[in-house]
Amino acid sequence: MSKIDYTQAGVDYSKIDPLKILAQQAAATTAGNLQRHGLTEIAASRGESAYVVDCGDFYLASITECLGTKALVADATRAITGKTYYDQIAQDTLAMAINDLITVGATPISVHAYWAAGGSEWFHDTQRAKDLVDGWRAACDACSVSWGGGETPALAGVVATDRIDLAASCVGLVRPKSRLTLGERLGPGDAIVLLASSGIHANGVSLARKLAERLPAGYATKLPSGALFGEALLTPTVLYSPVTEALAKAGIVPHYQANITGHGWRKVMRHPATLTYRFHLLPPVPEVLRFLQQETGSDDRAAYGNLNMGAGFALFVAAADAERTAAVAATAGVRAYIAGRVEAGPKQVVLQPLGLTFTADDLHVRA
Repeated sequence: MSKIDYTQAGVDYSKIDPLKILAQQAAATTAGNLQRHGLTEIAASRGESAYVVDCGDFYLASITECLGTKALVADATRAITGKTYYDQIAQDTLAMAINDLITVGATPISVHAYWAAGGSEWFHDTQRAKDLVDGWRAACDACSVSWGGGETPALAGVVATDRIDLAASCVGLVRPKSRLTLGERLGPGDAIVLLASSGIHANGVSLARKLAERLPAGYATKLPSGALFGEALLTPTVLYSPVTEALAKAGIVPHYQANITGHGWRKVMRHPATLTYRFHLLPPVPEVLRFLQQETGSDDRAAYGNLNMGAGFALFVAAADAERTAAVAATAGVRAYIAGRVEAGPKQVVLQPLGLTFTADDLHVRA
């Protein structure tokens, strides 16, 4: 089987990221509109995973995110097993928003849903609809957020027939304001604690779908463990807000936080500071990601540059707090690894066990 890369799967960040930067530049010119409301933006939050506004006694953070193409995997795997999996991808959708929101130190408080289908008939599948609602509610309860409402348009001609685009917006509070984590305290000597992922999460799915097209058994392909490829891809994304809330209760305020999603481990150097992020330990790679790497012929640079490869979230904390951070995460049900450190030096991510380095030129996500 010939090699499959991410661009062949339809995702080319070199074409997507310039629009993001253009949008950030235009958006920044609108900040003055907050003044008529007696509010101000936290300018340093622009280019981060969530936008932050100063409301006086607290900060307000907000984010909108979408699931991507994972619903297509759920639909295809349903044809094999009979399960809809929409309860699981509901959690994925919320995780995409909530895991971004918490990077700035926010406590998520409410979410809204955006479920855009290719026609009214999509909503008439009662089992699928029930699973979506039940999964969405369960994820809200897991993160202690209120589901405020949403939008369910039928967009024939825009969304394909019998397909749906799932997205969520989320609002959170940074209270007390000392919980704000935009990296102003990030510096040499900090420890990097990685929180384990559960699998592919919701990034890299386009690559997995491309691979499924080439496998003789498609999503019914069995992994070495015996699990079906499709079902392994549908393992829900970890919700990390219980960890960040537990850290706050323990009095640990990270110096910075990064959600490892699109761009993979390159996201570790999202902060604009010129620093080196050196890793001496890499978490175990989930079976489905190891299979994906092997079967697509991806080298380590492509795999770690686009996929989470076992690390779904990065916490940058004072070295003295590293052990306690890992312990608090474990108590919250998420395995953590004290995997690296921040050093003075050029902006780069160094994965020592692989002899692999990503430089500043490998990531362009902020204006």
